[in-house]
Amino acid sequence: VQLVESGGGLVQPGGSLRLSCSVSAGDVSSYSMSWFRQAPGQERERIALYNSAGATIYVDSVKGRFTISRDTTKNTLNLLMGNLKPEDTGMYYCAASPGRALWGGWSAADFPYWGQGTQVTVS
Repeated sequence: VQLVESGGGLVQPGGSLRLSCSVSAGDVSSYSMSWFRQAPGQERERIALYNSAGATIYVDSVKGRFTISRDTTKNTLNLLMGNLKPEDTGMYYCAASPGRALWGGWSAADFPYWGQGTQVTVS
């Protein structure tokens, strides 16, 4: 399974960006999929989850600002980011996990498939 992210870039604080992640094999709805980000010198952190049961979960730092969605016609996972802050800067990765639906305790270790990332800079 290949994942390819797109949509990153440079945006001013308060602005918006929309990231997409294309899935090369299988239906996007058959995976639990997540967005992670990693700032320089920091560990990769989870942001949002769209699980294979159709539920969405967000971490507190992005709740109300970010929206995760999936497009089954295009077989993509999306992340609409609003009211961006400088602390949202980082490399954003999508990840996919086949099999059972993941829930609130998800972590990077649950995902065998990763994209190469797309850079988001808020400045």
